[in-house]
Amino acid sequence: MKKNKETIVELIEKLKIAHPEATCSLDFGSPFELLISVMLSAQCTDERVNKTTPAIFAKYNKPEDFASMDVHLLEDLIHPCGFYKNKAKNIIACSKKLIEDFGGEVPKTMEELILLPGVGRKSANVIMLEAFNNPVGIAVDTHAKRVSNRIRFKQTI
Repeated sequence: MKKNKETIVELIEKLKIAHPEATCSLDFGSPFELLISVMLSAQCTDERVNKTTPAIFAKYNKPEDFASMDVHLLEDLIHPCGFYKNKAKNIIACSKKLIEDFGGEVPKTMEELILLPGVGRKSANVIMLEAFNNPVGIAVDTHAKRVSNRIRFKQTI
């Protein structure tokens, strides 16, 4: 396989044609809800996150709601998603940072997103694409990365 930009672009176009229905499997109604869902999805299935978040988002769906929340209450709410202590701490800290540094809005750049507690490049890539329709990179799971490395598909666009 030729390893150049044109080949990669061709491959991506073929994948889009073969899988036009490919979308984010997380349910969300706003960029902030997506941010929280992405944070909860770490080491958890999207299905589990989608079962957990509707009850949460019915009552809490703004940074202000989470920033002032008791950490133990949030831990109880997100417990089914695993790693709930660390996730609760990050969600509260992230919400406070959104309020203090971004006027309560989810930032729209990769550089700003990765400044948020609990948000890394993979999460930021998902948010950039799904919330803002501005793909900056491709978020892949561990298995896709492993297979790509095995077939030496390491080219960067």
